[in-house]
Amino acid sequence: MTKELISLVAIIITFIAFIPYIASIVKGQIRPHAFSWIIWAMVTFVVFLAQLADRGGAGAWPTGFSGIITLVVALLAYLKRTDHMISRSDWLFFVSALMALPLWAITQNPLSAVVILTTVDLLGFIPTFRKAWFYPQEEALLFYNLIALRNGLSILALEHYSVTTVLFPAATGLACLLFTSMVVVSRKIISRN
Repeated sequence: MTKELISLVAIIITFIAFIPYIASIVKGQIRPHAFSWIIWAMVTFVVFLAQLADRGGAGAWPTGFSGIITLVVALLAYLKRTDHMISRSDWLFFVSALMALPLWAITQNPLSAVVILTTVDLLGFIPTFRKAWFYPQEEALLFYNLIALRNGLSILALEHYSVTTVLFPAATGLACLLFTSMVVVSRKIISRN
């Protein structure tokens, strides 16, 4: 299978993952944390540019597509006011992530940018982890598992392998798998009570 075909499959999986997720937001069945999605949208676009700068080629395309669709989710989360419990720590991680974003521009180095932005992206996951621990029924596990699969395919589709091109999809894919595991545990604990 060619790199371009693998990348296309990853984009299709992204589309398949996001369409029901977006529909569930519109129906009020899923309530994503807006702070996380705003951070993820910004970071994903910049990582896409860094991957392109380091010759990621077709493997970067799913990241760019994901950046666009992540922005849609961020806008929906904001417009639907899905955050019913924003804590001080959520604000702390949100502001920290926003403050770290400009650091990538200062580095003028794709690797430094991706390391910083991957860290920011993972910090952006913390409000979602916290919210999902208390409200695990408001998250769609299939979505996060499909995104982890998409990230694996994105790595396979890369035309140049380096820390710059691999770090972000590997780290966020792993975060998605850890997230789904945590939600399963939370659901079991809540169902026992």
